Amino acid sequence: MFDEQQLRQVSDIFSALGSPTRLKIIELVSETQRPLHIKAVAQVLKKDYAAVYRHIGVLEKCGLVGVYEVGRSRVIYLKNVDLVNECVRTVKKML
Repeated sequence: MFDEQQLRQVSDIFSALGSPTRLKIIELVSETQRPLHIKAVAQVLKKDYAAVYRHIGVLEKCGLVGVYEVGRSRVIYLKNVDLVNECVRTVKKML
């Protein structure tokens, strides 16, 4: 079914999505359907910028999101919007 590398990648994705904060970050970016400044995400979540940035680092490491710089700001975007949305829909069906 999975080779060792694929198994590790799938495990990393599920681990990343195991945090309510990271799920909320994915949901925010998905709902807006456009990249968001990390500072704005931190404000919406009412969390410290550094904490949100660490959560985004986990999501970026497993390939769910990308981060790029605009001037002095960092912006987050979903790498594969359709697959992330499909995953969220599937999980909602399980509830």
